[in-house]
Amino acid sequence: MPRSAQPLNLSPIPCRRLKRLMVLGTLAALLYACAIPPPLLERIKEKGELVVATRYGLTTYYEERGGYAGIEHDLVKAFADKLGVKVRFVVPDRLDRIISLVVRGEVHIAAAGLTVTDRRREAIRFSEPYQQVASQLVYRAGMRRPRNPGELGDAIVEVVSRSSHEERLQALQEEYPDLRWNAQAEITEEELLHLVHEELIDYAVADSTQLILSQRFYPELRVAFDLHAPQPVAWAFPHTQDTSLFDAANAFLAEARENGLLEDLIERYYGHTERLNYVDRRNFQRHLLTRLPLYREMFEQAAAETGVDWRLLAAVGYQESHWNPRAVSPTGVRGIMMLTQDTADQLGIEDRVDPWQSIIGGARYLLWLQEKVPERIGHPDRLWLALAGYNVGFGHLEDARVLTERHGGNPDRWRDVKKNLPLLSRQKYYSTVKYGRARGREPVIYVDNIRAYYDMLNWHIKAEEPDERELNEYPLSIFPAPL
Repeated sequence: MPRSAQPLNLSPIPCRRLKRLMVLGTLAALLYACAIPPPLLERIKEKGELVVATRYGLTTYYEERGGYAGIEHDLVKAFADKLGVKVRFVVPDRLDRIISLVVRGEVHIAAAGLTVTDRRREAIRFSEPYQQVASQLVYRAGMRRPRNPGELGDAIVEVVSRSSHEERLQALQEEYPDLRWNAQAEITEEELLHLVHEELIDYAVADSTQLILSQRFYPELRVAFDLHAPQPVAWAFPHTQDTSLFDAANAFLAEARENGLLEDLIERYYGHTERLNYVDRRNFQRHLLTRLPLYREMFEQAAAETGVDWRLLAAVGYQESHWNPRAVSPTGVRGIMMLTQDTADQLGIEDRVDPWQSIIGGARYLLWLQEKVPERIGHPDRLWLALAGYNVGFGHLEDARVLTERHGGNPDRWRDVKKNLPLLSRQKYYSTVKYGRARGREPVIYVDNIRAYYDMLNWHIKAEEPDERELNEYPLSIFPAPL
């Protein structure tokens, strides 16, 4: 019989050999399983920690009384809460190091107000956008305003190194060969704008959102021109085959857009920033030096007695009277906190023009209003609704909340209520609610102004009493081991 046609040996495998083969097969399967780690999202949930690179600044992440805030901070925190994990923020001391941390896998995400650009896409993967910003050339009032890069002449523009702004300047240089700039690696956009304000540099490039927030403190800053149309801002992830975290983040951002979370955050951080004009901001800064020192101890004492932040009380007092104890309105409200006679009687205030009585009365009234707002409403909506009630009266505020619910809005959200408050001045609407007509636009302006004054006052106090920590000492600037 030919060799190739010989019958197969079908004799049984010895039992000992079979057991050995089974053990080896099991070990091989286990080794194969160990070689493939579980998806990143599962590992993050198992460890209970999301590591996020960000940058310190008004538009991203900063320290405030009792903790940290910023639109990136709040958005990331909401994402981590959805995943059921805690956040560990990593704050490098330079912008260009943020992307390096992502590429090297030393953080899970970068949430740092990063503009999406083609060059950055080569190094990192961007989530769905959640905001739009423009690059703007900034100068100080009194300086010559260039209308385009060609009018800069020999002037040198200052810009943060390896930022999206520097990429845009490089692109513009093809059209404007004489365009010149200095790329600063050890400085932030906020610091550049401060240098423009102090006339130490002529021009700087910054995000439109950064400029809007900074103009409250530096009212002389102006926009010369936009370097480009608004561009998307997104979170950054490494280019890896494992997209589990990336997919979860995109799903979260889509949900945040649909359920109103993104709108709430934009309202919280930017909704009040453009209300005050140049004169308003300049007058406030002047009164900080000339009037506030006369009453600051009274505001602080009222805060100690009521638990209401003294800076908030001072912001309310400034909005009401510009800290003038003898202020009187056409309707008869008086004093620093502009109390009505009925409110003063209710609070046991005998002399409304006495600074201390007015301030402690205003503090007690604001506290009473906050207690009247339904307990289910959390901060900051609770405070903003109470402030609106301080201005327009709690009954009219409740009418506006009724109209908000009728129109499909959320009566517990300031963002929705502020859209309906102006309807109280129109008969079509105020005739259908309990307390009738009111000047509904005023409380909207009132709350926005107080928020802006509070921010400026807080900034002024921090400038007086600077934090001893340097920016690179903000929490967890020591990089973790690769993930």
